[in-house]
Amino acid sequence: MLCLVVAGCSSSEPAKKAEVAKNETAPDVFNVNFDTSKGAVIVEVHRDWAPNGVDHFYTLVKTGFYDGNRFFRVVRNFVTQFGINGDPKTNDLWATAPIPDDHVRQSNVRGMLTYAATGAPNSRSTQLFFNLRNNSMLDDKGFAPIGRVTQGMEVVDSFYDSYGDMPPSGQGPDPAQIGIQGNQYLDAHFPRLDFVKKATIQ
Repeated sequence: MLCLVVAGCSSSEPAKKAEVAKNETAPDVFNVNFDTSKGAVIVEVHRDWAPNGVDHFYTLVKTGFYDGNRFFRVVRNFVTQFGINGDPKTNDLWATAPIPDDHVRQSNVRGMLTYAATGAPNSRSTQLFFNLRNNSMLDDKGFAPIGRVTQGMEVVDSFYDSYGDMPPSGQGPDPAQIGIQGNQYLDAHFPRLDFVKKATIQ
């Protein structure tokens, strides 16, 4: 199962959290360009596939949430995961405001972009993963794809993967520590991770 682990939230910012978490209604279909450290990746996003997830993703991209994100979990022939902001305060605002689940309308085949989740109901927030293979076994677990890579899948395949999976499955980056320390933790201990330079809606 794909785990989503983030730092706890501060109870002193409830009003700001509510404001930040308000999502815009996304277009029916749109493209997002991920300008990454290895090149461009273009994702075609479909609102009818997962309306709650797509509206949230659209808002996150527009606010620049994914800019500077590291691809912190790259598991060969499985997934590439990202979506923890390098600034712990920014990450905390968004990661502690989960969104309602969507029905699974598309399969997690190679190239699909999907939210990570804890396995509990309504636990998606900011973390996403690219499917590196046919992961259709995730469909019955509630992982609803929001878009598909139309250009640059070879770029996704090239992201640095030698750190391995996240704990406890491997010795890779700990999402909880990323949430607490941000990119400072990753730069110090996992400097070879690839990253999103900027994500933009086309």
